[in-house]
Amino acid sequence: MPDTMDKRETRQRPGWVETFLGGSPGRVVVRLILMSLFVGFMMSIFGISPQAILGSIERFFNSIFDNGFEVLRSGFSYVLTGAVLVLPLWFIGRLLAAGRRR
Repeated sequence: MPDTMDKRETRQRPGWVETFLGGSPGRVVVRLILMSLFVGFMMSIFGISPQAILGSIERFFNSIFDNGFEVLRSGFSYVLTGAVLVLPLWFIGRLLAAGRRR
C-alpha cells in the first residue's frame, strides 16, 4: 500500500522580519504611506505643521528643566532656612547629652 500523504497545507511560520513589522514588508510600507498621507492631510486641515510640533516638544522640555531647577532652588532655600534653627538646636542638644554622660 502506498503511504497516504496528508493533504493539509502546512503554513510556514513568519520570519522575524514579518513578525516584527506585523506583515510582509511591502504591505507594511504601503499601509504606512497611506496612513502618513491621511494624517498629513488632516494635520494640514487643522494648520498643524511638523515645525510647530517640534517647537512645542522643545518648549515642553525647556519648561520641565526650568521648573525642575526652580524646585531644586526652592528646596535648597528651605533647607538653609530650616538649618538656621535646626543646627543650633542639634548642637545644643549634643552638648547637653555629652554633659549628662560625664
